[in-house]
Amino acid sequence: MNKSELLNSISEKSGLKKVESEKALNAFLETVEEALVAGDKVQLVGFGTFEVRDRKAREGRNPRKPEEVIQIPASKAPVFKAGKTLKEAVNK
Repeated sequence: MNKSELLNSISEKSGLKKVESEKALNAFLETVEEALVAGDKVQLVGFGTFEVRDRKAREGRNPRKPEEVIQIPASKAPVFKAGKTLKEAVNK
């Protein structure tokens, strides 16, 4: 499902116009992004949690020259952990 298909589904299920659905979805995405940038996590009970995890610096291999060791710097990665209700719905 891509964004336009998601917007169509939201519009049908909520009774909102597509333009309103797009505004709502974009507002949700921006809010989650701002919270993650600020270091907060977003918990939606039953659905899941969006958070940022730190990745340590590590050594890796250059795929073009496997004998060459490269340093991969530390970074932050956004992650999503599915909630219990979502996991149960997927596993039915």
